[in-house]
Amino acid sequence: MRISACLTLLAFALVPAASAQQQNFTVNPAASEISFQLGGNTHAVHGSFHVKSGSVTFDNSTRAIGGKIMVDPLSGESGNGGRDQKMKKDVLEASRFTEISFEPRSFQGTVAATGDSTVQVTGIFNLHGSSHDLTVPMHLHIEGNHVTAQTSFIVPYVQWGLKDPSIFMLKVAKEVGIELKLDGQL
Repeated sequence: MRISACLTLLAFALVPAASAQQQNFTVNPAASEISFQLGGNTHAVHGSFHVKSGSVTFDNSTRAIGGKIMVDPLSGESGNGGRDQKMKKDVLEASRFTEISFEPRSFQGTVAATGDSTVQVTGIFNLHGSSHDLTVPMHLHIEGNHVTAQTSFIVPYVQWGLKDPSIFMLKVAKEVGIELKLDGQL
């Protein structure tokens, strides 16, 4: 009986240690940024979108990761009202496809308990009603409970079924560069 009680206490003592590897990162949308760059034959367009929400749970010991980062397609701005309206209405069809998101599924590497680390995150990028596999390098900085996560990647939007906004002699690239900076808490 006494050995059983000791084993039970030991099991309860080990549960927090086993689950301590799992952590939850909650994104602060107000402190996070998404910027984009779209090249063209006469100039490049720079703009931004707003992060709507985000939460990611990860476990260093199993490399399990899950969650969702959501972006509001109606928040896209490039500094030109007419171009922004066309992007939201004709290219993104934001009234029909109200969500852009990334859902991480796995990661390679180790997230340091403090300081800097870089991991490869693989997941599903949802855009324009379609899901696409995507792997991105993610640079993380952890200081106490504060976390920043940064990555950049290319979205081949025309290949993924979105409308090419090129008109007559104004030609734009068929891929858009994205830079993502997430800020939040563990």
